[in-house]
Amino acid sequence: MSEASLAAQSESRKPLQINHGPFILLVLLVVGGAILRSAIATRLDDFTFDEAYHIAAGASYVQRGDFRINPEHPPFVKLWVGSLMSATGFHLSPFREFHDKFDERTFAEEDVFFHNDPDSVQRRSRIAMCTLNGLLLIALALALCRSFGPIVALGTALFLAIDPTVAAHLPVVMTDLPVALLSGIAVALATRAFRFWAGPDLVLCSLALGFALGTKHSAPVFYIFLGITGFISALFVRTSESAHSRAFRLTKVFGVLLGALVILWGLYFFRFSESRSEREVFNRPLADKISDVNSPVYRFALRQMSRTHVTPRAYIWGFADTIRAGLEGRAESQLAFGRLYYKKAPWYFFPGVITVKLPIGLTILVLFGVYLMAVRRLPVEWNTPATIVLAALLYFLLVLRSGSTYAGIRHALPVAPLLAMLGGMASHVALTSKVTTLKVVVALSFLGAGASALPVLRPWEYFNEIVGGAKNGYLYFDDEGVDLSQRTKEMARYYREVLQPAGEVPYIDYEVMVTTEKARGLDWVGRDPKRDEARLTSPLWSGTIFEESKLMSRRLWWDAASLRAATPITRFGNLLVFRGTFALPGKQATTLFFAAVRRIYISDKPDLEQGERLLRQSAEMDPSAFFVNIELGNVCLRRGSREDALRAYTAALEHTPDDHDLRQSIQEQMQRVARESLDKVPPLRNPNVE
Repeated sequence: MSEASLAAQSESRKPLQINHGPFILLVLLVVGGAILRSAIATRLDDFTFDEAYHIAAGASYVQRGDFRINPEHPPFVKLWVGSLMSATGFHLSPFREFHDKFDERTFAEEDVFFHNDPDSVQRRSRIAMCTLNGLLLIALALALCRSFGPIVALGTALFLAIDPTVAAHLPVVMTDLPVALLSGIAVALATRAFRFWAGPDLVLCSLALGFALGTKHSAPVFYIFLGITGFISALFVRTSESAHSRAFRLTKVFGVLLGALVILWGLYFFRFSESRSEREVFNRPLADKISDVNSPVYRFALRQMSRTHVTPRAYIWGFADTIRAGLEGRAESQLAFGRLYYKKAPWYFFPGVITVKLPIGLTILVLFGVYLMAVRRLPVEWNTPATIVLAALLYFLLVLRSGSTYAGIRHALPVAPLLAMLGGMASHVALTSKVTTLKVVVALSFLGAGASALPVLRPWEYFNEIVGGAKNGYLYFDDEGVDLSQRTKEMARYYREVLQPAGEVPYIDYEVMVTTEKARGLDWVGRDPKRDEARLTSPLWSGTIFEESKLMSRRLWWDAASLRAATPITRFGNLLVFRGTFALPGKQATTLFFAAVRRIYISDKPDLEQGERLLRQSAEMDPSAFFVNIELGNVCLRRGSREDALRAYTAALEHTPDDHDLRQSIQEQMQRVARESLDKVPPLRNPNVE
């Protein structure tokens, strides 16, 4: 190749001198449009499953300086929302003793629904979250503008504005989108900070990383990644500044990591204990929470964190919860790609879910960005930064590979800003190139994505055309990315307008807390156990049934084959309404189990006798739900019946899936019950309970 050709190629890769002002204005318009779209699209949604829990916890943090409520999530988002709630009036009930998480969640939700105006709380919380996520979107764009230029910033913002999963999460009080955006900001800033080692970039990177740590327990993945990236850059990447010795650069990396930890401590008010007292006040003691973790390596690490006070105690408690539920996995029946799995889907689950939840046009844009990177069409000075972005994406997916899959796309949300950055890079190349084909590919990708995503009025339910769109996604997946109780208000309206005037009490098989059902004025089979005893114990369900689509899918236990063969009389997205007579022993077993849990855990005086009776009925209806017998064995243990406890644990073992650790724990429990004094034997932790 001639020198002239090489020079021309080199010149074509240099970033153009672009006026940032118009692009920043466009970014602001795109972010504003995304917020408006999300507000309109989700205006009918009810609280998601965790929102009321987070809101009450945040108000408690702000008003009482106490972190005992909802410790499994770090406090940043809850402090943000809790500040607005407290400033505009939010009543908190006095603390009481909590009997595990289910009881604590009920306490928090009762404050939202019965001691405050829930609709006012929802409106104010959504204003708070739209503001927070909007600011984080702008901060991400500014970070990318600083590191890659304004076109990348605009392309990334447009990508995220179209993505239905981002739109679904924008207004809700959940930690998934904020941690995704904060982690993306930290990665974008690190690509510049670890090249030029300038103080402002390093400080901003540390700030973003610290707030990410304070948002969700998936952030340590990026903390570790950026630490490794910083050390590699400090030791092996040359710099033109002679003053930047390796030792000096390493010191700066340590400073970024230490600064992030300081911010985390600040969000807990620089206090190790979760309350103003040194005494533990969690819903479950930290030592027990750590013991719930199966891995001896994780248990050792958590105990060392507690011993050395490297982070606040509430953060360690939440980390233990995340490891047990998020990495080791819950006892879940999982439908993925139309096949059934226990606890975890295959390693390709998250790439597959991203593929079907992301509009096809955006996927093409990402692949186009990777292609341009591979053929070296990006500006030469982007080679290392773009590699860092791609490496962060692959590293996070690698960690997800070993994690639990029950939450679906929302646990993979930190991937979205990284994918969007690749799309933004493709946008830059196309816009600054003289090749028309590049511009056409990028333009058609954005237009196609918009045509697919924007008409879906409830973005949480979006699936792309690969699996037949929002209407059919539940046939292939039953994770939380399908539905998270957003249709409760529509269920309540149908009940008031159609069923209540006729005096009909429906069955409700929708994943929503009882507190929410009561607050929305619903009646249902099981609300009054004495009134409904005959219907609760009958294997036939007659009448109207509200059924959540993901709970109607094939399952390892509590299956509903007869509903799958029926035609609903009406449908509200992923809430289906059936009428008729159906043989549903699995659904009956579900109702009985959760009625038992409420009597055992949600009471100052647990009704063990009634709880045991309901558990026995549930186990008889569907013995394949092995954890019901684990709970039954625990109740028998508490009332001192060795033989009944052994029978229950034996039945649980008989139906336990092929899970070595779980089977071993049941066998060890049976040995202890058979040999030791029962008052010395602790209950066996139910793997179906968080």
